[in-house]
Amino acid sequence: MITETDALAHLETVLAALKRAGASHADAVYVGGDSASVSVRLGNVEDISRSEDAEIGIRAFAGDRSASVALSDFAPAAIAEAARRAVAMARLATPDEHAGLVPEEMLAKTALPDLQTDDGGTVDLTALEANALQCEDAARAVHGVTNSGGGGASASRGTFALATSHGFAAARTGTSYSVYASVIAGEGENMQRDYASHSARHLADLEDVSEVGSRAGTRTVARLNPVKPKSGVMTVLFDPRVSPGIVGHLIGAINGGAIARGTSFLTEPDAQVFGAGVAILEDPHRARGHRSRAFDGEGIATTRRSIVEDGRLTGWLLNNAAARQLGLATTGHAARGTGGPPGIGPSNLHMAAGTQSREDMIAAIGSGILITELIGQGVSIVTGDYSRGAGGFLIENGEITRPVSGITIAGNLKDMFARLIPASDLEFRHATNAPTLLVEGMTVAGE
Repeated sequence: MITETDALAHLETVLAALKRAGASHADAVYVGGDSASVSVRLGNVEDISRSEDAEIGIRAFAGDRSASVALSDFAPAAIAEAARRAVAMARLATPDEHAGLVPEEMLAKTALPDLQTDDGGTVDLTALEANALQCEDAARAVHGVTNSGGGGASASRGTFALATSHGFAAARTGTSYSVYASVIAGEGENMQRDYASHSARHLADLEDVSEVGSRAGTRTVARLNPVKPKSGVMTVLFDPRVSPGIVGHLIGAINGGAIARGTSFLTEPDAQVFGAGVAILEDPHRARGHRSRAFDGEGIATTRRSIVEDGRLTGWLLNNAAARQLGLATTGHAARGTGGPPGIGPSNLHMAAGTQSREDMIAAIGSGILITELIGQGVSIVTGDYSRGAGGFLIENGEITRPVSGITIAGNLKDMFARLIPASDLEFRHATNAPTLLVEGMTVAGE
């Protein structure tokens, strides 16, 4: 894998070629890295893969027209040809008054913080194999587990660099490590499957792989002999395994692109969406965060901000193009790959913990369902309608009792958000995190 300095040098060469080719302005991104994974099943290695890749994405402008080209050959002649092709394509493109680079005065100028996303480690296939086998072994050792869906471990190290024709140039490197196991309990028609996994930026932060495996086995056995509750309207609790998805639906609805197109069920940037006290925060500078970044895909410095404050939206998530369409300023949420113009995406998100413990919530509601698995994509950001297959556990007389499967839960996101109550069990494990969430009045389709 090349260094950040080398990646930026390649981008400098690209921008110089674009200028010679006649681009009025331009930007370019480098994405590259090394990755490896090992998958196992029943104590045997099934697959070992390793890859190294690097690609540069070019965006060339000819006034208010633009075009994008990607290349993986960094030889000077190949770069020159890609630049000529990008400019020629841009001159033939449809004009777009909203496209363009962010104003120069908005670019990140000060020294960027070290977010500790890179532990400097290298891929070790022997260690990955050992972790994968140990994780699966621990899952299979749980009493009641009868078969394995497999286990695995992976490691990667990658670099992202961005340079623009009006003076921005920066790069960031990150490592990632993960381990998982998926096993089966029971036999015949009474078989159930579940899994557990963990990932971290630094290898030192990865959970003990045997604990991950044991959790996979325990979860799977707990799902044996499920029942179907009677259909009706009831209280639903979303376990932290699935509750981040609720935050994700909000993010999709406040994406500036959806707002500009008029395809979101939310229309007011300062609407009272949740109940009082509910907060959703974004922290792109969290040390070792899964999605930490000091600058966005257009060179804007990122900053910690509230997405929802005391239940009220604080605005939309915007890149430069969406901001221009809406007559606003970009919020530093441009997300960039090597193909096409920037999209929109957040960094590290979390819903703040509430004041009531999960155990107290369960005891107070008496009866309901704890959801630990969601199936399907039945969510409309246009209307807010929500309908998904689900599995989990019954709550009876204030206690978690029998497993349930094959049910459907439905509602509308506006109503769900308004009634949502977060518990106090927030943990930071993913790029988006949320505690257990209680939502009253959801429709459950069972028997």
